[in-house]
Amino acid sequence: MLLDTSGLLCLIDKRGPRQERAAEMYDRATVRLTHNYIPAELVALGNSRGVSRQTVLEFSDQLLADAEVELVWIDEALHRQALDLLLARLDKTYSLCDAVSFVLMRERGETEALTTDRHFEQEGLVRLFAI
Repeated sequence: MLLDTSGLLCLIDKRGPRQERAAEMYDRATVRLTHNYIPAELVALGNSRGVSRQTVLEFSDQLLADAEVELVWIDEALHRQALDLLLARLDKTYSLCDAVSFVLMRERGETEALTTDRHFEQEGLVRLFAI
């Protein structure tokens, strides 16, 4: 599954109602895929949701070191593919980070995302946390 920003926040925010379920899904996952735009977005989302900056940064550091997480570093080609997707979906409010996730998931044959983001469903993918 793709580890998206909102899903990772559910995982690390001990105050949240989804933390336990996120931990179960994370532990059960046979594929843990993410990309470097996700931790960048996670820092901003954590700040806006009042999650300890230290918690978010330490988790981001652990994510980088976790051999069971495939962290893809976005190159120019993937960035451009994501921009092309955004240009093709002008009626949507996807972020660049979302678009990179969608392109990457399709390239890797992944359909599920640890996320609360409805945009994944709009792209025909599975959002594991419906709000």
